[in-house]
Amino acid sequence: MKKWIIAVIILLFTVGCALNEGDSNLIPVEVIRVVDGDTVKIKVDGKEETVRLLLIDTPETVHPSKSVQPFGPEASSFTKELLTGKEIQLEMDIGERDKYGRLLAYIYVDGQMVNELLLKKGLARVAYVYEPNTKYVDDFYAIQKQAQQEEVGIWSIENYATDQGYKDEKAVIQENPKKDNEGTSNGCTIKGNINSKGEKIFHTEASPSYKVTKPEAMFCTESEAIEAGYRAVNR
Repeated sequence: MKKWIIAVIILLFTVGCALNEGDSNLIPVEVIRVVDGDTVKIKVDGKEETVRLLLIDTPETVHPSKSVQPFGPEASSFTKELLTGKEIQLEMDIGERDKYGRLLAYIYVDGQMVNELLLKKGLARVAYVYEPNTKYVDDFYAIQKQAQQEEVGIWSIENYATDQGYKDEKAVIQENPKKDNEGTSNGCTIKGNINSKGEKIFHTEASPSYKVTKPEAMFCTESEAIEAGYRAVNR
């Protein structure tokens, strides 16, 4: 009888280990709150931790010395909508923490990686690429290239997102010296811009990049802009 019990225990232990081994790269955690687009407070094993999403950087919303940057609120809202009240999992790379003690991870929710989703939406750029935490860097650069080609999010503002970070609005406007209100004296506020690819794009006052857009033409209505060969900016 005792041998039978021991055999069952061994079997259950072996099966349990196999299941755990298959899921060992994903760690289930509880979301406490989303700080901004790329930073999340979580609870794991009863301990509160701060998680920084690996290999990406979203525009700032809560930086102590920087103002809110274009598309920062959109990135923060996107991450909050994805993660609030959800069960999520972390995937670690080789190095587990940064110099601030934050966990470095890829976050998954509903089977999707949040790092990738932010890049696809143009709400983040590939950044902080340091060995050995480079597992998905090639995939991330490919996703970013697609977002750049589609000019979505941060890539809809010319010269805004760079390898060094995000330029502030004043710097972008200085590089595009036409005044922000140029052409608005007649009450027409829709800005027509020709990007570096020669594409004609129009921006309404509701566009996130409106303030830093250099206007080559001004329109009173969207229909007028479309008739002139311009399309709406990608959101």
